[in-house]
Amino acid sequence: MTPRVAGVQGATAGQSQKLQKVLAQAGLGSRREMEELIRGGKVLVNGAAASLGMRVNPDDLVKVGRRQLRFKLSPRLPRVIIYHKPEGEIVSRSDPEGRPSVYDRLPVIRSGKWLAIGRLDFNTCGLLIFTTSGELANRLTHPRFEVEREYAVRIMGELEEEQGRKMLAGVELADGVARFDLLESHGGRGRNQWYRAVVKEGRNRLVRRMFEHFGFTVSRLMRVRFGIVNLPPRLKRGQHLELTEAQTRSVLDWLSSGGQASAETEEPERTPERPARTGSTQARTRKPSGPRRR
Repeated sequence: MTPRVAGVQGATAGQSQKLQKVLAQAGLGSRREMEELIRGGKVLVNGAAASLGMRVNPDDLVKVGRRQLRFKLSPRLPRVIIYHKPEGEIVSRSDPEGRPSVYDRLPVIRSGKWLAIGRLDFNTCGLLIFTTSGELANRLTHPRFEVEREYAVRIMGELEEEQGRKMLAGVELADGVARFDLLESHGGRGRNQWYRAVVKEGRNRLVRRMFEHFGFTVSRLMRVRFGIVNLPPRLKRGQHLELTEAQTRSVLDWLSSGGQASAETEEPERTPERPARTGSTQARTRKPSGPRRR
């Protein structure tokens, strides 16, 4: 059965919805996390402990811990923004070291909170997606859905053909086997060589560790695509933009159709108005086609 993002677009006024779905859409976390809260007795509906699968409507009084939740059942779409993260920012709301946070640059919202779809480490730049929908965030990041992440990678040195084949076949790392679904050489100058890499999981520092496994140092790492959402060339570092309703619906429709983005796209820096083509992914390497400006 084709996986679907159930209920991301909400329901018409007057209808009831499952409690865990309402909580996830309010930005409190993924639906699975909300189910755990309900099982743990931390959610009350009209003063009584909630049960898993129960339905609620706007007239019900819902409390999560000490927080009272106000919600509307409407066809309003979740908000989605894309952010061009520079190096030197953390994807966390607080940091004991006092480093800058990506959340410092995001617009303030009155209800709910921005949820990061995937993460980028301190020294990695590029595309970050944020949403107010826990259901959407979970659907894009859960390992079983295998949503593609595409990176532009600059390393010191040049991969040998056999090393590239091994990266595509699978490499044993400390936390298990990892592989690239696509790996292409995009040339470079001197010892600085650029590669395009596509993975379908979000393990910590995975791309860096894949190259480090063969003794290469990644001198720059930039995410340029997540699913069908690409980093627009016009979006400068530290800037964000919110997707239009049409763009958000395109993402939801893509997820409803199975969410299989193609790694065959020749221009990864498309804007959200021009989503990547869909189709099968072919893992392969290519010979350098000359330097590309980044």
